Order: sequence, then structure tokens, then C-alpha cells
Amino acid sequence: MVNHALQTDISEPGRTEGDSMPDHSARSGVDSAPGAARLKIVLLGMNHKTAEVELRECLGFSHEEADAALQSFQDAPAIAEVVLVSTCNRVEILIATPDPEAAVEAAKTYLAQSKALEVKQFEHALYILEGDDAVRHIFRVAASLDSMVVGEPQILGQIKEAYRSATLKKSSGVILNRLLHKTFFVAKRVRSETGIGDHAVSISYAAIELGRKIFGDLENKKVLLIGAGEMAELAVEHLIRHRSGTIFVANRTFERGLELAERFNGRAIGFEEIPDHLKDVDIIISSTGASGFILNRDQVKGVMRARKNRPLFFIDIAVPRDIDPAINRLSNVYVYDIDDLKDVIEENIEDRNREAARAERIIDEAVIRFRGWYQSLDVVPTIVALREKMLTIAEGEIRKTLAHSLSHLSSQEAAALRRMTDALINKILHDPTLFLKTDGCRGGKSVSLDVTRKLFKLDQE
Repeated sequence: MVNHALQTDISEPGRTEGDSMPDHSARSGVDSAPGAARLKIVLLGMNHKTAEVELRECLGFSHEEADAALQSFQDAPAIAEVVLVSTCNRVEILIATPDPEAAVEAAKTYLAQSKALEVKQFEHALYILEGDDAVRHIFRVAASLDSMVVGEPQILGQIKEAYRSATLKKSSGVILNRLLHKTFFVAKRVRSETGIGDHAVSISYAAIELGRKIFGDLENKKVLLIGAGEMAELAVEHLIRHRSGTIFVANRTFERGLELAERFNGRAIGFEEIPDHLKDVDIIISSTGASGFILNRDQVKGVMRARKNRPLFFIDIAVPRDIDPAINRLSNVYVYDIDDLKDVIEENIEDRNREAARAERIIDEAVIRFRGWYQSLDVVPTIVALREKMLTIAEGEIRKTLAHSLSHLSSQEAAALRRMTDALINKILHDPTLFLKTDGCRGGKSVSLDVTRKLFKLDQE
């Protein structure tokens, strides 16, 4: 659905709510009142919901390619401002334009030419949003409500990086600067006022959360990682955040285990040393590709006496399983496999979805507030034109008066007369300006502006 609610021009006077990044200057002409007053916000893009990964890969931009794209978009007459977001799950082009149809065509043409594709090969996957719809979308994306995994935090950093590139290339002007600042503010508010990011929704994170439930606190707990793949790496990152103790890494390829251990200041051990370390560690996370059990019940039973029955926690995230499930029957030994973790994740996803409903309300409020700011900019050209007309009339009358009835005044006295006239104009325009800029014409702002321009004949040559 196309929304024409947002059409305007220049920056808001005074404080900017939620500014989280510096507001770099726009390129020449973007923030001038006559041109910017006609700008509309448009978003063109595709994501994991509308395009297969093969198509997203074809249309994705590297950092260097994104810079080249911004430069090319700046040269397009229909595109006044532009920010390009490209991640593994989405490619989106956010535009401020006086001509949405021409801007969309320019963006499609560039995508086709730069990626050596025909428009018909990707057009079916595109969504095109305008006005409120575009604003709401970028707010939802930054708050990770539109992500493959709701609540994941990476997308906000990716949008910030895209905006930083746009400001360095001076492709983002007054409108998109304000919109992106507001976007970061909304995302931060969603993260702080809802629990959308509080619950584990990845296998590795869920494993660490289970460990915390068993021990209460992972600080200084010794950990043995069996396997050195991607899941093990993610688990290590979570463990470090919780200030765990020594991390041992055992991998069939010792070199790979050594590489992971050194990266996180851990210790690599040989695969054959695993049983010897069971008496010392508190948590074992296993994620190998072995075809059979790496540890069985008898091996673990033999070390529990040496451990003096201190709790031992196994997290088996391998398929097929690495840890003999019979180990779970031993006293003070806890074994969780990937199915247990999936149950935790599904429950947490439901929790996140409930929090997402609260986040949507925050975003709806933010869209309304941004629309109010955006629409208020329509007032500025009218106020400027009204003031200029009154100043022109006043200056003309002062000149005639000084040339005739007050010709005897000195230059200092004439200057005082002009200052008095400026002060009168400021006082006369004060109430009408407040009326136009604030709630005085709520619900009928376009009518008030139209009447003002007709009443003072501001549109006549």
C-alpha cells in the first residue's frame, strides 16, 4: 500500500530526540527548502521472506560495491538522498525523492546493470513501500522484528554501518538523517523496554543458559569443549560473556583445537585426554561429527568419586549424539541433548513473540511522532514566505517615508526605525507561527496552510 502522508523538506529546529550518531551535512541542494519540501520517503528491497538465498546472494553488495552504488544513486536526478542496507538476509534501498516512480525505476535499473541481471529476474521479490509504510518498515527492521530470528541484535549494527557509509559519501541528507537517528532511538527503546532479546533462541546460547540454571552462576566454572566447529565457537563467546573459568578444547584435529583455544585464551588438549579432564571441569559441551558415543556411563561413573560428587553438566549438541544418555542416571550428573535445547528455544521464541507485540506498539507510536515532525516541515516554507513578504512591504514603506516625510532623520535614527519595524513584524507573526507549527491547526493543517497562502497571496509571482 502506498502512503502519501509524508512529503516535506528541511530539518526540525531545536533538539532531535534520540540522535545517536552525528548529523553530517547533506550534499548541496538536498536541504534547501524549495526542493526538499517535495521529497517523499520510499523503500525498495527484498529479504529472506521474499527472495531465496541464491537471489539475495546475486543482489548483495560488498562494502566497496555499496559505496559505488551510493555514488551512482547520487547521480540519478530522481534520488535526492539514499542509504543502502545489504546483509545476508536483505538488500534494501532507502530513498528520499521528489518522484517515487522515477526513483524506483532508477534503483531497479542500477540493480540490473550492476549485477548483470534482467529486472524481470528479481522484480517479483521486491517490495516497494512509501511514507508511513517505509518508516514503519525501517523501524521494525532495526528493532529486529523483521529478522529471521526475532530479537537478534546484529541487524541494528548493520544499519548503523550502512548509515555511516551514507554520511561519509554525503548521500544522506536532512530527511534520512532524521529518519535514521529516530530509527536507532526506536530500536534502543524496544531493546530496553521489552524482553525481546532476553531469551535464548540459538542452540549455543540455550546451552549456556541451561548451564546457568544448573550452577546459578558460570563465573570461574571450568569448561571442556569437545569439537571445534561453529557451534563450539558460539558457545565459547557466550561463556566468556559470563566470565567462565578455564576453557579446554579437545578436537580430533589438534591443530584446529589449538587455533580455537588460542583465540579465546583457552587450553587445547588431545582427544585421548578427555577422560582425564572430567574430574576437573564443571561443564562439557560436545558438538563433533562422530558416529558413536565419545563418552559412556562407565567412564563418567569412574570419575565422580574423584570429583567428590560435585555436579557435572553435559550439553550434547551433536547429531548423532556424542554423550551416552545413560550418563544422565548418575547422581549429580546432568545430560541435555539437542532436543532438550530445542524445547527451551521454542518456549523462548514464544516469549519473544509476546514481547514483539509490545515492541509493535512502541513502533506505531514512533511512526506517528515521525509523521508529525515530517508534516510540520510543510509549515516552514509558508512561514518563511509570509515573513519575507511582510519584510518586503515594510522595507518599501520605510523607504518612501524616509524619502519624504521623515527625510530629516539621521542614518542612526533611520536604522532605529528599521529595528522597530523588524520587532513589530516578529511580534505580529509570533501567534500565527505558533498556530501553524503546533496544535492550533491539528486535523486541518493543509487547510490552514492553504488559507494562509491564499490570504496573503504567497503563491503569486
